[in-house]
Amino acid sequence: DADAVAVIYEVARRNGRPSSLTLADLTDHVRQEGYQGTSAALVDLRHLRSLFVTRTLAWFTVLITTIWAFIGLGFPLYNGFLPYIQATHGAHFGDSSTYIIYRNSLIISVLGIPGCLFGGFLVELPRFGRKGALSISTIFTGVFLFASTTALTSDALLGWNCAYNFMSNIMYAVLYAYTPEIFPTKDRGTGNAITASGNRIFGIMAPVIAMFANLQTSIPAYVSGALFIAAGALVIFLPFESRGKVSL
Repeated sequence: DADAVAVIYEVARRNGRPSSLTLADLTDHVRQEGYQGTSAALVDLRHLRSLFVTRTLAWFTVLITTIWAFIGLGFPLYNGFLPYIQATHGAHFGDSSTYIIYRNSLIISVLGIPGCLFGGFLVELPRFGRKGALSISTIFTGVFLFASTTALTSDALLGWNCAYNFMSNIMYAVLYAYTPEIFPTKDRGTGNAITASGNRIFGIMAPVIAMFANLQTSIPAYVSGALFIAAGALVIFLPFESRGKVSL
């Protein structure tokens, strides 16, 4: 208690304000009210139940978490090994130098910046909105991954990867904005935590899959592309569209 009073006095001093709080104020309150022991539950799931109070909200919670999970696995499965994939494919094209790998990685990353800006434009289009922008960008992210397997030259592979990164940045820009818009205000933190957990848990699986997959083949691109397309298709079934609405 004495430390708490000292902190209050220090805060008051730094703000140039007086403080009348004393240690006696705290101890007197305890003597008057007494102690009431309580036992905290090890796991309290009450804050989770509010995300499933209605069938529609429960459907949204499950669906958006699944979408985050699919993306959480698909993105690192390909993106995390992109430099290695470029190097192995580049070896077949005769240009697997360190300079080319880093140059291409820089170009791919820079192309993601306008993707975020374009995503901000798409979400406000009538009859398109958040769901349309998220679904289209996620599906095309997967399509461009599949297309990258057809590259016969290093420049072609670079072009497909640039298109992939452009669309994936639209996808993430919309996803991070749309998800908290839908959850009720008091449950927004819990909803974001659930979706992020699904994303991270599935993301942990990417290195494990890579251990058993042959990165010198197109397997990572096929698996990742399929996950993105599946996630984009699931977006269509989300029950809420938040464009132009103050609250749902």
